Amino acid sequence: MSELRVQNLSGARVLVLGAGVAGASATRYLLGRGAHVTVCDERAESLAPLVDLGAGGVGAATLDVDWPSQTDLVIASPGFRPDHELPSAAVAAGVPVWGEVELAWHVDRSGDLGAPRRWLVVTGTNGKTTTTGMVESICVAAGEQVAACGNIGLPVLDALAGTAQVLAVELSSFQLYWAPSIRPAAGVVLNIAEDHLDWHGSLEHYAAAKSIALHGEIAVVPVDDPIVAAMAVPAGTRRVEVTAGAPEPGQVGVAGGTIVDRAFGTADTEAETAVVETAVIRPTGPSGLADALAAATLCRAIGIPTAAIDRGLRDFRVAAHRGEVVAVGAGLTFVDDSKATNPHAAQAAIAAHDRVVWLAGGQLKGASVDELLVAVGDRLAGVVLFGVDAPLIADSISRHAPYVPTVTVVTRDDGLVNAHQVSKPTGDRAASAADVMSRAVQAATELAGGPGGNNAGTAGDGAQGTVVLLAPAAASFDMFAGYAQRGDMFAAAARALPGISAGVSA
Repeated sequence: MSELRVQNLSGARVLVLGAGVAGASATRYLLGRGAHVTVCDERAESLAPLVDLGAGGVGAATLDVDWPSQTDLVIASPGFRPDHELPSAAVAAGVPVWGEVELAWHVDRSGDLGAPRRWLVVTGTNGKTTTTGMVESICVAAGEQVAACGNIGLPVLDALAGTAQVLAVELSSFQLYWAPSIRPAAGVVLNIAEDHLDWHGSLEHYAAAKSIALHGEIAVVPVDDPIVAAMAVPAGTRRVEVTAGAPEPGQVGVAGGTIVDRAFGTADTEAETAVVETAVIRPTGPSGLADALAAATLCRAIGIPTAAIDRGLRDFRVAAHRGEVVAVGAGLTFVDDSKATNPHAAQAAIAAHDRVVWLAGGQLKGASVDELLVAVGDRLAGVVLFGVDAPLIADSISRHAPYVPTVTVVTRDDGLVNAHQVSKPTGDRAASAADVMSRAVQAATELAGGPGGNNAGTAGDGAQGTVVLLAPAAASFDMFAGYAQRGDMFAAAARALPGISAGVSA
């Protein structure tokens, strides 16, 4: 089965690794085509619905030792690393190992679920979901039938069952690693920074997985990122560069406050086609502009007219927890960028504002904030830290930005002394997390000179134009159920302050 033929799936023996969203989607499709599917997952509650559909359910320890010889295809969910014993055993035995996205690609090319779609693939360390949402908004404005899918939530196989003719496909490095065959109409790697190195083993391997997005008809290459700029594209792929600066012939860039296209739509590469004014782009700042440049270029690559790109970007609103204005008042703007789960994303979030009180902390996953502080430390009016790796961030601040007032919010049993201690956690983990966030927001407001702050002569006088920014630079699972809960608690704590009301992103 090195090349999928839908008519050959009937009776095929398939092992699906993982019963999560991707694994469940693949299982449903394969069962519908008559395959004999076994799903391997340790979670009985996840296996149960798939077993009810007709799949076999096993744990890894209960697989027969000679299972590879009884298997025609393995579908690996994104959580399975390449060196995991199960996909490793399959590869050693010559059994193909695909991800759900690889399966979806072959299904789409086969015509089993209709004429092949146009894939616009978005990947990168940060900005994937915002860019994918922008692509979707532009396509809607153009009257295209479009589905945003992949890592954004809807499995690609499920999207293929709908009516969409354009797929805005957000893909993680894990998904791309297990989908080496995809050849999109256009794909972009937004940026590369250290992330998920525990899965890939090195930055080089991580970047190599991301680069699969560029193996299609048109490779959109943001040359302002040095790692992405150095990526090669395959023979036969057109390379189109994007930049936040003035574009050269063959590029898309910015001139006179407008995104301009010098790559598509005209044989005269000296000519510029105006696409959209940068002032209307949301989220604001360098990262929002970079995402809009990528989205506009992807859509130009498939012939979307500039009028639709203008309208789609004007209509686009950022998703929750990605630079969302959640509260305003007393000269302060509270911005929830809880999705900034690594330093690269947090740096971009800070760079979008002139004066910031930064809330940060959680699980750094081995990453460093040194580069962030060197780059944007001069924008910080204060920092409030929380979570398991708060001491690491505090140490970095002491070395690279010692002039920035810093407060650490701790529990009483953390072994730290601070004016913003909170009660020792009880069995109610969520209540404790909410308490920590409430104290963190209060401390940030005081540092900003907002209501009750020691830095303001009159409430709010010292705060004018300050952004209180939750951009943790870290994962959330040490304290919260996920980044969404972390962001929701931040918004609730901000709105509970005197003189502060709910805000809406412009």
